Amino acid sequence: MIKQLSTTKDADAIFALSQFAFQYTLSAEAFEHKKQEAERHIIWGWMSDDELAAKVHLIPLSCYINGKPFAMGGVSSVATWPEYRRQGLVRKLLHHALTYMRQNGQTLSFLHPFSYAFYRKYGWEHAFSQKQYSLPVTSLKRKWDTTGCVRRIDWDIHLLHDIYTEYAKCFNGTLVRDAKWWEERVLQDNWHKAVAYSADGTAEGYILYKATDKKLIVHEMVYNTLNARMLLLQFIANHDSMAETVEMIVPENDNLALLLDEPSFEQKISPYFMARIIDVSAFLKHYPFQQGRQVSIALHIDDEFLPENDGVYQLRQTGSEINVTRLQSDTQSQKAIYCNVQYLTSMMLGFKRPNELYDAGLIHGEQDAVKQLDIIIPGRQTFFPDFF
Repeated sequence: MIKQLSTTKDADAIFALSQFAFQYTLSAEAFEHKKQEAERHIIWGWMSDDELAAKVHLIPLSCYINGKPFAMGGVSSVATWPEYRRQGLVRKLLHHALTYMRQNGQTLSFLHPFSYAFYRKYGWEHAFSQKQYSLPVTSLKRKWDTTGCVRRIDWDIHLLHDIYTEYAKCFNGTLVRDAKWWEERVLQDNWHKAVAYSADGTAEGYILYKATDKKLIVHEMVYNTLNARMLLLQFIANHDSMAETVEMIVPENDNLALLLDEPSFEQKISPYFMARIIDVSAFLKHYPFQQGRQVSIALHIDDEFLPENDGVYQLRQTGSEINVTRLQSDTQSQKAIYCNVQYLTSMMLGFKRPNELYDAGLIHGEQDAVKQLDIIIPGRQTFFPDFF
């Protein structure tokens, strides 16, 4: 049976399973920190004779899609004791979690998978990649055409949050952070913090970093103007006496190589988080489409794990709005696209364009409908600089 667990009463059982499954050991101090961090989690366990057999954590969060906040459920710490594995317990817990999220207005769910193939069975799809740079500090030593300055700061979540929020809205899937998330997840490792200011004193970017073993590790670099970006790159270059290389994670479409005299440096793109639309109808109705011309598309959606999403969704332009209607049946007059919920998620988040998926044979239908859909989905890169 499924039982909601409490971090007050059930913490020992919850974190004993986590430590075993994910192979780490908590000190007494770290255990208390984990308990505090998990206070925002909703945790369900599958109980066998009052013993915890498997569990899943749900973190109620929000993210930006085309600049608009969407309620999102983060799935984490999915684990089962070995003697209870391969009995379908995780499947039941995931279905329970998705049903709860659907009933509570969360139209999206994200997770970091141990196996992409495993979670694809339940409707999640690869939607975020990480681009990792490793480059010599000296490659950033050039004459940057900047105005303003960079100043190190101590603890100012409000200042960092304002800069981050403007930046985050330019991507899809970035978290809507609150103060607790900043404290517990972003700044918990005492990163050095520096802010880029324009000539008139406006804060336009920041960097969180540390220098160790001749490396400068950039935890997060956020900028809202080209000037701020160049100021921060110049600031990194000023660490050349203490670091030989720079390591950072950036959005997949980052173009740093265009700004450097020597673009030959290590660049690696790796799969990262997965995403899933939980309630197709609610998500599409909330989604900020771009205006098209005479849009009339019928999306035929298949969702094996949540069949309540199965159906035909009509996208039709009325004036400057794209209206979404769930149909009892399709009409022959509409141009149709056929896809599963995974590829719908990939398209709507902007990870892959409809034309790309069509050319790869992953979605089907009339090519004109695919072109129309490509036009009304805004072109924004997915980026998830956080972890849970």
